[in-house]
Amino acid sequence: MSRITRRSFLEISALTAAALTGAEWAEQAQARTRKRGMVNNRIQIAVIGTNGRGMDHVRSFVERDDVQIVAICDADRNAAEKAVAEIEKRGKPRPTIYQDIRKLLEDRDLDAVSIATPNHWHALGAIWAMQAGKDVYVEKPVSHNVLEGRRIVEAARKYRRICQTGTQSRSHRAVQEAIAYIHSGKIGKVFLSRGLCYKTRNSIGKVTAPTPVPPGVDYDLWLGPAPYKPVMRQRFHYDWHWQWDYGNGDLGNQGIHQMDIARWALNKREMPRTVMALGGRFGYIDDGETPNTQLVFMDYDDAQLIFEVRGLKTEPLRGASVGNIIYGTEGYVVMTGNYSRVLAFDNNDNKIAEFNGSGDHYGNFLDAVRSRRITDLNADIEEGHISSAMCHLGNISYLLGSPQSFSAKTQAFGDNKEAMETYLRFEQHLADNGVPMNNLQYRLGPKLEFNPKREQFKGNKEANALLTREYRKGFEVPNRV
Repeated sequence: MSRITRRSFLEISALTAAALTGAEWAEQAQARTRKRGMVNNRIQIAVIGTNGRGMDHVRSFVERDDVQIVAICDADRNAAEKAVAEIEKRGKPRPTIYQDIRKLLEDRDLDAVSIATPNHWHALGAIWAMQAGKDVYVEKPVSHNVLEGRRIVEAARKYRRICQTGTQSRSHRAVQEAIAYIHSGKIGKVFLSRGLCYKTRNSIGKVTAPTPVPPGVDYDLWLGPAPYKPVMRQRFHYDWHWQWDYGNGDLGNQGIHQMDIARWALNKREMPRTVMALGGRFGYIDDGETPNTQLVFMDYDDAQLIFEVRGLKTEPLRGASVGNIIYGTEGYVVMTGNYSRVLAFDNNDNKIAEFNGSGDHYGNFLDAVRSRRITDLNADIEEGHISSAMCHLGNISYLLGSPQSFSAKTQAFGDNKEAMETYLRFEQHLADNGVPMNNLQYRLGPKLEFNPKREQFKGNKEANALLTREYRKGFEVPNRV
């Protein structure tokens, strides 16, 4: 298949920009959508990235009468073909296949894209799409680093695009009603919001030499913004989550959902004042780089947020494994990972309220595409940016950490009882899994001060350097949109 080069893409973009401002392009795109809607009332959409999560996008959109999947884009040609087969099996027209997102975005009749690529492609794919006049549904985390997320927000605002984050719990009625219950003061003043990612992750194995790129994969396109390195993992797809160049560990994989709810419950619209993290990769030695056991402690002025990642076998905490526990002076709320049932309790563990109901996050996106109102979105890109960035902040503290012996009790928590209680359960969890801690060390990150208005660390150049990354030529996330 012929591929458009980055140079020609930029030339096309420059010529277009000379003729149209971003706002004018957006207005024309909206006019095309309205005109097409009068004929068949269908939004023309492309799904970008069809391994894993991307197939949920395909199956959700293909069942709708008000949207048509007209294109599939994936650097893995075989994955794209499987997605197309699924669409044709449902009796829908065969979409066009692209491997190069830049070629896809030349289609000016395309209304929107949904992005379910590996994390390192989320920001650039979303920005390029909005620059090309498309609305965007982008999976979580919306970014691979903090700066990328802010650039997506800027692009959405500049080009007047609808941009939804894939944190689907925001559309579930049970969660919405529970959050409103918390914000109304029904459990008193909230002082702690806890996020849990107790999700068993087995070893991904260890290779002794680079492994071949699977047939059908254009590795240059798959890497995109990431550095060019040989593949050092047994399973090409999915296990990139546990390597820093492409993923963000389970804090940024599953954990972003619970991080988002934890912040939402606190009713905070910005990042915290401080962050500190600790953890390690325990129980096996493999090609994974990210921690499988991690604690993150974040402070706001009047409350704290604590996040726990456990990749080894573990029991639920107050009934939640992948979920949230929000503590108030008069009670607490427990959310589990299905998002459709939430329970509230008083301080004597008596159930005082129950919330039920699911939601349609994809439908919410499509409704906003039609209305052109950002306020109709349940998970606008700025919400996604802040919550994703909080996961990145935790990883930054972790990466800047130094070895700490389990035999020497940390003084990092001071008189913070909730933090110490969490740490002691962390130790017990490892002991329960037979992890020998006598001669073992974990990584203890520094407590970093953060300026949420500027989205920068205070007086720490090393930490600020990790707010972004080096990009390969031709795949740069812009410093300014």
